[in-house]
Amino acid sequence: MDETRLPLTAHLAELRTRIARMLVAIVIGAGLSWTFREEIFGLLLRPALDALAPDGGRLQALAPGEMFFTYVKCSLLVGFVVSLPVVFWEIWGFVAPGLYPSERRLALPFVLLSTALFVAGGYFGYEVVFPIMFSFFAAFENQYVEAAWTMREVFSFTVHMFLAFGVAFELPVAVFFLALAGVVDARQLLRGFKYAVLGAFVISAVLTPTPDIVTQTLLAGPLILLYLLGVGAAWIFARRKPAAEESSEPQAPSAA
Repeated sequence: MDETRLPLTAHLAELRTRIARMLVAIVIGAGLSWTFREEIFGLLLRPALDALAPDGGRLQALAPGEMFFTYVKCSLLVGFVVSLPVVFWEIWGFVAPGLYPSERRLALPFVLLSTALFVAGGYFGYEVVFPIMFSFFAAFENQYVEAAWTMREVFSFTVHMFLAFGVAFELPVAVFFLALAGVVDARQLLRGFKYAVLGAFVISAVLTPTPDIVTQTLLAGPLILLYLLGVGAAWIFARRKPAAEESSEPQAPSAA
């Protein structure tokens, strides 16, 4: 662990620099993805359009500049996703000085795993949950009401849910950092497993509007597995931490 004490202003300056690097990476990614804005837009809205009309539905744009700004948001979303390795690398770089030397070697696994989990969460929501949700909402159309969804609302809902699933799948990383900070350990996490299961089903009930247990289990199951993965990470960390602390302690000088 780095024993150097920096003033608060130095930490804030470093944080500002790292956030600026993240934003630059996101903007570069957004600029590169602008060429494919229409394809990205179509992919994002495909679950909603398929739910409205399997043979091809359409959404409504209610403002003159709505299409342009939606394309900008599409590019920014993709720019954020493709820049995730940079984002997580900067996050790790900010917290690394407070870690032991053996723990700092986890930088690359942290970046790769965090990126993979976020993408996996977004993909899981997009491919598995979104079609169920939009089909459920579209089923409320009747002889009195015709579903005429607006592009802005559907796009906003899709992006928010995509990000929510990505963040939810970061659970093992969050648990690992809690263990790293000494807030929890593997035994505490195992004792709280029943509450984790309950929380997973509560989150599933909020994110999936359908009342059937199959759909809710479809989302709660991966969350429970991710929680157990976090428990495993905390257990491995607990076994390695004493050795890391011993190796970081200065050796007493030998008698001449």
